[in-house]
Amino acid sequence: MTAYEGIDRLPTRAPQAFWILVLLGGLALGAGLFLQPEHTWIDLFVVSNYLIGLGLSGLLLIALHYVTGARWSFPLRRVYEAMTAILPLAAIGLGAVLLFRPSLYAWAVSPAPSGSESPLRHLWLNRPFFLIRSVVYLGLWLAFAAAVVRNSRRQDKQNDAAPTVRNIRLSALFLVVFGITVWLASYDWIMSLEPEWASTVFGVYSFSSLFLSGLAACILLVIWLRRNSSLRSVLTQDHLHDLGTLLFAFSSFWMYAWFCQYMLIWYVNLPDETIYLRQRQQGIWQGYLLLDLALNWAVPFVVLLFRSAKRSPRILGIVALIVLAGRWVDLCVMAFPSQPNVAPTLGLIEAGVVFGTAGLFVVTVFRALGKAALVPLREPLVLEQR
Repeated sequence: MTAYEGIDRLPTRAPQAFWILVLLGGLALGAGLFLQPEHTWIDLFVVSNYLIGLGLSGLLLIALHYVTGARWSFPLRRVYEAMTAILPLAAIGLGAVLLFRPSLYAWAVSPAPSGSESPLRHLWLNRPFFLIRSVVYLGLWLAFAAAVVRNSRRQDKQNDAAPTVRNIRLSALFLVVFGITVWLASYDWIMSLEPEWASTVFGVYSFSSLFLSGLAACILLVIWLRRNSSLRSVLTQDHLHDLGTLLFAFSSFWMYAWFCQYMLIWYVNLPDETIYLRQRQQGIWQGYLLLDLALNWAVPFVVLLFRSAKRSPRILGIVALIVLAGRWVDLCVMAFPSQPNVAPTLGLIEAGVVFGTAGLFVVTVFRALGKAALVPLREPLVLEQR
């Protein structure tokens, strides 16, 4: 008998409060599209990218688990798998924005005059080609997520290692696909909001922000499961410490990517590049930029320097919440300034969308966690320990 025997399934029904949040979020989104559509469409764009980042982070953590053969993260793998369940819903949200709100992209509604841009740029920023690429990115991610989770479920029903071997191969392939598609998708969906601006570091920066938020979400889920499920006998302080160390490390990596982009733009001082930062260092955006730095780096760095903080569920959970808020601010800083006459506000509609997003993620993850044992018992790694 292994340490993982006797682990119960999680009830598929999420707490009622989160369903209420989903309902309120849907009402807020509908009201916003009717009352202030320009603002609400960009809100939906931010929400969709936010949730895609959480789902992709879960898939990336699964792939890293399989490829590295990590033992410490084995009890966490169902959490990673559950996080990928948000990808289809997020893809629908982003697809709606890309299809029905092309005006978010200036190049899609007001093409540059003939001869004013390079042929390659004209080819790349072409709406049909843009939509095709978006379908390819989302399709690949959804296909990999479905295949990996399906093989994981099959492994629960058979003692041979074939499903796990397939997942190891799929994970290695996904890491390559992930690196290319996330880099291109960040350029297409976010950087092209301001087509006159470009940064060669933007893909790395977008990945760091995406993965940092995914780690924070994973930490909160692990803390909840450790307190409220039979996994409390499996998830130890060492798991929290390891996750806290990863959060600390990737917070510093986020800051490194941010500084690399800032320093290169500042040092070269080209007008076509500095306009991006100048706009975000003036007026209301200066405060948002400083808040972005504080939430994503300063607070996690200072607090998680201490070993005791990484092993404290309460402190680590608070830091994870701060990082998740930082990801929202980061996306707002990247997206909102590109839209003329649209500034972020903190009204009832925005609050409803934020809480609705949180509720939707939690409800989706709970449903996914309830579809299989919280720990996969027939993995070769576990069988070897019997």
